[in-house]
Amino acid sequence: MIYPADTQRSTADQTRLLLVEDDRETADMLAELFVSEGYAVDVAFDGHRGLHLGLGRRHQVMVVDRMLPGLDGLDLVKRLRRVGVTTRVLVLTALGELGDRVTGLDSGADDYLVKPFEVDELLARVRALHRRDLADAEVLPLGDGDGGQLDLRRHEVCLADGSRVELSLREFGLLHALADGPKRVHDRSHLRERVFPDTSAESIVDTYVYYLRRKLGRDVVRTVRGRGYQMGTL
Repeated sequence: MIYPADTQRSTADQTRLLLVEDDRETADMLAELFVSEGYAVDVAFDGHRGLHLGLGRRHQVMVVDRMLPGLDGLDLVKRLRRVGVTTRVLVLTALGELGDRVTGLDSGADDYLVKPFEVDELLARVRALHRRDLADAEVLPLGDGDGGQLDLRRHEVCLADGSRVELSLREFGLLHALADGPKRVHDRSHLRERVFPDTSAESIVDTYVYYLRRKLGRDVVRTVRGRGYQMGTL
């Protein structure tokens, strides 16, 4: 379920928040609250759906209930961290003992808020996480450095005109691998092992090169016949 923010800005310009909460009344209330603050909100009512949304779309902040059906909130965070998702996560829970808080933070959460909570405190903590996300931004030049940069935290390409292009997790991984060694010709076997370790089919590299070219233009990845792929230009 998607709750677009009620503002004049496009969704691409808004802070995107993922809310994973199994109590639908609470989820609706929180979603409306976040929308009123200008966020574009995706909502999942169980852990597996939350994992799917967390892997499939880039969010700036996630608010995750700890006790979820299907997949526990802390297991959800662990799985996201394991595959390189660095989105800031606030865990909501009724478990407020020190040991519970430590377990939550050790699982990869950035903050931990005990229920019941004050709305103003929740909003302040979410704003703080978003500020940390912006402050920790890291970029990698693409190509000759004049055409754009790869935002390593937000999984986006920042173009020279200031616009941004959002990438999926695997599109980002492939472009990151090419940009890490822009002069090197990367053979398909190396790219498959680095970016797609869960499959043995090297053709998946070609598929994601196609996706990158469709989003960023044909010149973004250069084909070196008989050898592999190389970072191109934007």
